[in-house]
Parts: sequence; structure tokens; C-alpha cells
Amino acid sequence: MGKGKVWPPEWKKFNDRITGIPTIQLTNYTGHSHHFYFTEDGWYDNDRKLLFCSDRNNKTDLFSVDTETGVITQLTDHQKTYGSLNPCLHPDQKMVYFRRDDQIISLDLITLEEQTIYEKPSALLGGNLNCTADGKYLVTCQRENMSDRVYTDLGNGYIGHRELMEARPESAIIKIDLATKEMVEVFRENNFITHINTSPIRPELITFCHEGPWQLVDHRIWGLNLETGEAWKIRVRKEEQEMVGHEYWYQDGETIGYHGFRKDRTGFFGKIKYDNTEEEEVEFDFVNWHAFSNDFNKVVVDGRAPIEHIVIWYKKNGFFSHPKVLCEHRCSFHTQKVHAHPRFTSDGSKLVYTSDRNGYANIYLVEVPKSARDLPDFVK
Repeated sequence: MGKGKVWPPEWKKFNDRITGIPTIQLTNYTGHSHHFYFTEDGWYDNDRKLLFCSDRNNKTDLFSVDTETGVITQLTDHQKTYGSLNPCLHPDQKMVYFRRDDQIISLDLITLEEQTIYEKPSALLGGNLNCTADGKYLVTCQRENMSDRVYTDLGNGYIGHRELMEARPESAIIKIDLATKEMVEVFRENNFITHINTSPIRPELITFCHEGPWQLVDHRIWGLNLETGEAWKIRVRKEEQEMVGHEYWYQDGETIGYHGFRKDRTGFFGKIKYDNTEEEEVEFDFVNWHAFSNDFNKVVVDGRAPIEHIVIWYKKNGFFSHPKVLCEHRCSFHTQKVHAHPRFTSDGSKLVYTSDRNGYANIYLVEVPKSARDLPDFVK
């Protein structure tokens, strides 16, 4: 039992009830299983294996599933449950990093050897992890612990979200040299900082956000140069109470995708380069949770109840198709572990998402048609 344990395939293959698209339910356990956060790639071994987190035997561990055989391998052996391990994959796909209490741990995906690469002060709270494109640094954030002044339960319904934003905790962005384990502070300010996101191509560029209710936060998407410490606003709000967020990098490493809502609640997805050039946005008339794309040619969003579909747009000859239904997700979004977080594979041929349609979060993999004509129109 424990690290290295092989679990038999749990998968179920079926055609989506709405669209008929071939789908594989990769996990089936009475406990939550979810893929990495949608900005983080969990594919390795030539996109054959997918990393995921799962609450099994009353504890939270990292696992890998072979999508050709369904076999699951347990990679860690923890002793308790965690709200999040904040895992990220190294660009060479040989190491994965995660948080365990105050420690950041490296895990060799072949030997399963673990090493502590950094231990944060216990008075601080740590954020998500990302590797720089050159594989030299791990980047993360840490902030003042205000639990004695502000009650929060951010992973389960964003409780205390606004209050923490207004309290303006002292926060810092740090980078850790993966060769020497030396930590360097790059940026510090009194704001609720989260969503560290490194460019997949340019090692000096990251985005981060000022967290809080999107319509109330001073500004959401920020760029940061890790070499100079310069920070700047990206995609400035255009009208009062406009909401923009869930930013992510395109594969080109210079363009940032995002979605949001106008003051009248009209939804939109868009793109902009890190230097605030080449902005484009497309509107749609329903409410969603997340958006994702590898570029600006094929974009998905997950509808918010009563819309329980993943909706996709295809771009052809410079124009986007009518929104199409890719599949249903029937996801509650009640906690972070049961957010759909749809994400394309690197070639865009498949899409992974999480759903608790059967009461527990499980991971689903769907085939993505090459053109819009193979899918039904989305009707609100």
C-alpha cells in the first residue's frame, strides 16, 4: 500500500449523452479525484499519462493514470487530506513539485524520490507553484496569515474572499533556484496576490493577480518581469464593475487568454499580448465559470447552471462559429476540487475536465472534433 501502488483501471467509456462524442471517465472512486488546475499542464510521457490528485483512504495523494491502459499509479503516500497540493510539472516532464504543509517537495516521476526544496516560514501562507520555461526556477507567492483577523474558507465557496482583499495582506512573489535551492524575493506589496502563472516560452515573464471579487478588485491581471522586478497592468477594466480574470498563457508564451463579464452581465472571452497589444474579444450571452484555449482558433467555456455544458467555438477564415455544445459536464462547482477546469491537450485533439456528476469528483477525457459541423449548435 502507498507510494508506487498500482490501482487497476477504473475507467468507463461512453458516448456523451448530448453530442455522442467519445468520452472516457478515467477515475471512479468514492472520494474526489481531479486533474491539475486548468492553467497547469499535467500531461507527460508523450501525453500518454496524466497527473492528478485524489482523496483516497482518507488522505490526499498524487497519482498518474495511463490513458492507453487505464492503469493508475500512486506517486505519494501522505498521512492526511489537503485542500490542495498546488502541484506543477517541470518543463522536462521528469519532475513534479507540490506543497505539503510548509514544505515544497520535488518528486521524481521515475524513481518517486522526494526532496524538500524550500520550507516557508510558518507565519506565511503559500500559493500555487509554477516552473519557468527554462526549467531553472520554481515561482510561487506567499502572504501574511490573517486568519486571526479574517475568517476564510476560500476553497469551499470563496468565504472571506472580499474581506481578505480589503485587508490587503502583505504578499511576496519569490523564485527558487532548482539547482541551488536558493530563494530570491522578486516582488512585494500589500495586496492579496494569487494565480502565479509562468510563460511557457519566455522564462522572464509571469502573470499574477490581485485576488478578490472581480468587479471590486483594483485590477486583476498583472504582468511581472522576473529579472527586473517590473510589474504592469494587463487588460485594464473598460467600464465600472467589469469583470475580467481566469487568465492563462497561450502556447506562444506571449499571449494571454481570459474571460469576463460586462456590467450588463454579457459574457466574453478574449486574448491580449503581455505588452497590451493585439487585443481581441468575443461576446456570448450566458454565464460561465472558466475559459481555455491553446490559441485563438478554438476556445471552450464551461457553462454555469442551469447551463451544464462545455461550449466550444471554432475559428475559420477569421470568424468564429456559432457556439457549439462539446459535451455536458453536470458539475456542481461547490468546491475547488469539483470545478470543471476544462483544458485541451497540447495538440487540441482532446479535452480533460472534472465533474462530480455522480456525487464525487472524477476526471473525464473527451475527443474534440476537428470542425464545428460535427457538433450541435448551443441553444440557451
